Amino acid sequence: MHEQPRHPASWWAQFPEHSERFDAAFLTEGLGDLITVRIPAPLLRREAELALEIMVRHLNKPASEELAHRARDGADRLATTVGRLQERAGDALALAEAHALVHLLSGRFGEAAAAAESFTATHGILRVFVGALRIASFDNDLAVKMLAAGQEPAAALRSGMILGKYSWWPSWLLKIVGERAMAGILDDATVAAMDTCAYAELSPAQARIARRLLSGEETLIDASATRLEGLGESDAAEKLRRGDLTTVALAARLILA
Repeated sequence: MHEQPRHPASWWAQFPEHSERFDAAFLTEGLGDLITVRIPAPLLRREAELALEIMVRHLNKPASEELAHRARDGADRLATTVGRLQERAGDALALAEAHALVHLLSGRFGEAAAAAESFTATHGILRVFVGALRIASFDNDLAVKMLAAGQEPAAALRSGMILGKYSWWPSWLLKIVGERAMAGILDDATVAAMDTCAYAELSPAQARIARRLLSGEETLIDASATRLEGLGESDAAEKLRRGDLTTVALAARLILA
């Protein structure tokens, strides 16, 4: 029995909008491989593989008129074959995999992915779509993890770019990024505060204090603010109590100086 797709075609179709370097060839090849391996009929699967191969070659060399012509012919031939088989069988679900590939070879990426979700793992499809974005300095694993957890592409891709950009941060900060991203609470203020902490070169003990302050531990925040006041840093203490995360690095350094 085929399950209903988890995401509509429109959800998948928004991915290319998030990157100017979207790689249609990468997506077609990756998603096509996931689809063709699931086509049960050997002869139909072979025809699908040939059509996919020439389409990927065309997308990698779009200037070639010969490849463009052969790719169109291959896609049209497969669509005709699938249509003929469906007329005989009278059951579209029996040809779901082949129909998904027809969508893909026609450039209907959203429809292809939505159809493929009914017979292959969503996680694999997500990896292909994220990889096709070709975003520089990007954490694919975090983005895929967030998408698999149900977060929207815009939020997941933003978090992936943040983690990629600041991959030089110490591991304890990167862990906070991942945790906050998964919880949907990674905002600009938090990123700025963590960047300050990264440049502050905190000792292990200071880093532990900073991590607890960033997590919003109220007792420690109050104690740290009181300590800052005792050190003559009243403004920093007030900001810390108000939740201004940019004071975390200063608080951690002064408290354990």
